[in-house]
Amino acid sequence: MHLLHKKNPSFLKFLTCILTLAFMHQYAAADVTLPRLVSDGAILQRDQPVTLWGWADEGEKVTVTFAQKERTATTKDGRWSVEFPAQKAGGPHQIKIVGNNSLELKDIWFGDVWIASGQSNMELPLRRVKYEYPDVIPQTNLPQIREFGVPTIYTFKQAADDFPQGEWKTATPENLGEFSAVGFFFARNLHEKYKIPVGIVRIAVGGSPVEAWMSEQALADYPDYLKAANQFKDDAVLEKTLADDKAKVDAWYAKANREDKGKTAKPEWSAEKVSTNEWKTLSVPGLFREQKIEFSNGIIWLRKAIELSPEQAQQTAQLWLGAIVDGDEVFINGQLVGQTGYRYPPRIYDVAPGILKAGKNLISVRLTSYSSDPGFVEDKLYALKVGNEAINLQGEWQYKVGMESGPFPKTTTMHYQPASLFKAKLAPLFHFPMKGVIWFQGESNVERAAEYQALFTTMIADWRAHFDQGEFPFLFAQLANFQEARDQPVESAWAELREAQRQSLAVKNTGMAVTIDTGEWNDIHPLNKKDVGERLALAAQKIAYGDKSVIASGPAVRSVKRKGNSLVVSFDNVGKGLEIRGDKLHIAIAGSDKKFVWAEAKIKGKTLVVSSDEVKDPRWVRYAWADNPEDANLYNSAGLPASPFQAGIDK
Repeated sequence: MHLLHKKNPSFLKFLTCILTLAFMHQYAAADVTLPRLVSDGAILQRDQPVTLWGWADEGEKVTVTFAQKERTATTKDGRWSVEFPAQKAGGPHQIKIVGNNSLELKDIWFGDVWIASGQSNMELPLRRVKYEYPDVIPQTNLPQIREFGVPTIYTFKQAADDFPQGEWKTATPENLGEFSAVGFFFARNLHEKYKIPVGIVRIAVGGSPVEAWMSEQALADYPDYLKAANQFKDDAVLEKTLADDKAKVDAWYAKANREDKGKTAKPEWSAEKVSTNEWKTLSVPGLFREQKIEFSNGIIWLRKAIELSPEQAQQTAQLWLGAIVDGDEVFINGQLVGQTGYRYPPRIYDVAPGILKAGKNLISVRLTSYSSDPGFVEDKLYALKVGNEAINLQGEWQYKVGMESGPFPKTTTMHYQPASLFKAKLAPLFHFPMKGVIWFQGESNVERAAEYQALFTTMIADWRAHFDQGEFPFLFAQLANFQEARDQPVESAWAELREAQRQSLAVKNTGMAVTIDTGEWNDIHPLNKKDVGERLALAAQKIAYGDKSVIASGPAVRSVKRKGNSLVVSFDNVGKGLEIRGDKLHIAIAGSDKKFVWAEAKIKGKTLVVSSDEVKDPRWVRYAWADNPEDANLYNSAGLPASPFQAGIDK
């Protein structure tokens, strides 16, 4: 999830990755061409008829040779297609295609292909979590796990028939950094268990709402979304919106740079020798508003001096500045060491040799605020790592406002618009056989949680209809815990969306990975992607691979019955029994008024007996119902957490 930002590399994608007819196949006369998915190194779906297709001149005959068999097709309406018998897992294979030109595909394997979609927590690459899993990238050599990554693209008119970019990459150190972290851990689990090649087609887009992944037909019952999907079919409207947005954003940054006293000063405020007599002090970490600092949008400069010994100054160094709201340029002794355009990536900047020196060293930050709530995120690491030491950078910093501006201009993120991603990133996959889908999304729909279950289940049905591959497995991750914990039962949009996800399990061949114990209160992109991927893989083992012995999820509430002034909550998926990890459970009950209070809970067999002296006539129970339920500690014997839930007594 991120905003338009000039210094955010994604911003250029927003304005240039417009999928129009220019991105559609424009073929040279007489050339046979193939979709990018059918290319060297591809993993194709095993145990299904092998359909190979492409484009050529009208009427051109195309001959395909594969597995000692030959098929010929005549191009009609620009497209040709041939079919071969289903193949067992394995490889490598070669495929030869001959028309007026010849193509030869190499290193083709058959295995299971999974589509990885959703938003940033599915998109997030392994390099972002490399410090959490330091051995994964350098020590992984699994060439039969492969990923095909698709760039951020969108379209509002004709659905795309191919991707403008993308190639198959093997899970080896030189490629792994860009793999989806969740997708990799999911694939590794299945590859190791079933000894088959696994291909991940990564199409996730950070910040994307569920309606962006739905077809216009599926949006028919949502007129506001359908209207939004249709308005940008007009090229003039699209181009004007993009141009106006760019002009507004450029003007905001131009003004910021022009009026920033720190930039225009001689010397610039990043320099070592700057008079700081008029600078004030604040505390890092912390948001500025919490420190009564009257600054919201614009540029603010911060400085901190540290002392280094001659030995420390010669060490390999790395600067850790937690997470900053919003953008930053960071200098040490006047030299730029790193910059980030938006709040979410961790600030970990390598310090080149020769920048540090014995004695006083000055760290300067030029912070750009455009979300109106600037500062340094708490409970993160703020330190200069030199060798094996970590020099603490928390505490007092000097600051001075460079310029104050009005709010950042509102813009339209085109690839968040309804149907835009469905047409651009999903449609090219419809003719590509696959095993199933893994999905991690929902954060961008939290403010509209009440409609999520209807949208999400409609989307699943929509995908299945367009793929025409039956009720394929659709496995999704429930939202993780996030934001500050509360000490009393509260209403929670995050909990409402998790409940919508849980209720969506009523759809056939769906599975859910509960992640309520994997989040971080201060980071919407928690580092623990291994548990998420492996829990999705457990769901795949049971649903997609038919392994009935697998306990694929944590305790799932089955029924709620009243017994006196207590509620008896029964569960499925308990394994050998329920387990409360800790002294208390994040559980609350209410009467018919739905005024929830904390309750006591005791395990009795495969049930929880829940009660409170404050509720004599209990009707409702909620478990882990909060943005960040700190005591969400109900597990089964397999060590898997229970899903948060709300349930009333059975009638």
